[in-house]
Amino acid sequence: MELQERKMKILQAIVRNYLETGEPVGSRTISKSADLKLSSATIRNEMADLEEMGLIMQPHTSAGRIPTDAGYRIYVDHMLRQQRDEVEEMKSLLIQKQDRLDKQLREVARLLASSTQYASVVTTPSVRKNKIKFIQLSQVDPGSLLAVIVMEADLIRNTMIRVEQELTSEQLLKLNLLLNTSLCGLPVEDITLGLIESIKRKAGIHTQIISDVIDAAAGIVHQEEELEVFTSGAPNILRYPELTDGARASEIIESFEEKKTLGEIVHTSSAGSEETGIQVYIGSEMPVPGMQDCSIVTATYDLGDGMKGTVGIIGPKRMNYEKVVSVLKKMKRELDDMYRTTDAIPEETAGKDTEGS
Repeated sequence: MELQERKMKILQAIVRNYLETGEPVGSRTISKSADLKLSSATIRNEMADLEEMGLIMQPHTSAGRIPTDAGYRIYVDHMLRQQRDEVEEMKSLLIQKQDRLDKQLREVARLLASSTQYASVVTTPSVRKNKIKFIQLSQVDPGSLLAVIVMEADLIRNTMIRVEQELTSEQLLKLNLLLNTSLCGLPVEDITLGLIESIKRKAGIHTQIISDVIDAAAGIVHQEEELEVFTSGAPNILRYPELTDGARASEIIESFEEKKTLGEIVHTSSAGSEETGIQVYIGSEMPVPGMQDCSIVTATYDLGDGMKGTVGIIGPKRMNYEKVVSVLKKMKRELDDMYRTTDAIPEETAGKDTEGS
């Protein structure tokens, strides 16, 4: 059943008020809704139509209205349809954004290597301290629920939850409201045992569903991420005589070509750079034995929503630290501003910044 927009808004207001208070809802209460600029008389007429359609009912004379099962069904289906559309749109935008970001980071690696004449390493951003954006539970079949959990930075996890019996529309709706009211806006790390117990008490017999949803949310944050690493300028390292010894050069190039190891190096070296944004490891401080004749300078960039990545320069211990730090600071600023001021890094601007250092 498709409702006209005004009737749908009035039905939504009735359902939300009834779920919140447990009391029949009158036209005066509905007229106070922020997005309904309608008179009480108009609302009463619409409520009369909704009652004729079997979507609301009057429990006793002179009382307001409460939703029927059919009313709940219209409300829940409309809500889930809207949320599914939002999730699909989010997925599409995320894929486009990731493709664009990968191209930009490859270009950043090339520019850094070109402007410094050392080797460069750039990692894709990973999520740190991510928050829950919203949660959607929907019945797939009598024994299964689909939980869709969306985190900031538009990370999405779908997980199937087994249930002993099919939930009613009202039960499902109340669980969705309980989870979203209690958890949205919270980092997973800040969900305490006390909060979980409080949510479970309110969930009544559905405590296992609450546990499964929270476990799934925690899994998004704690899962092993595939850290993508972009490199450029490896041959530049061999321009320095102290690094061209056969065995030493082989070790350095081998370490450089091992993308996973290289990603761990820059990720580890940037862990202490939160205050200044710059971290320097020299010689024996390098976390990988094969590169202890080199130095690495890293900067952490921040795309917002907890998404942070690392850019780094690897060169000989006698590298021009002043120039490298200057270049990295400028590139860090470019990356920090990437999604705040423009959809792309202007290549000519980035080039001038780095070349002029």
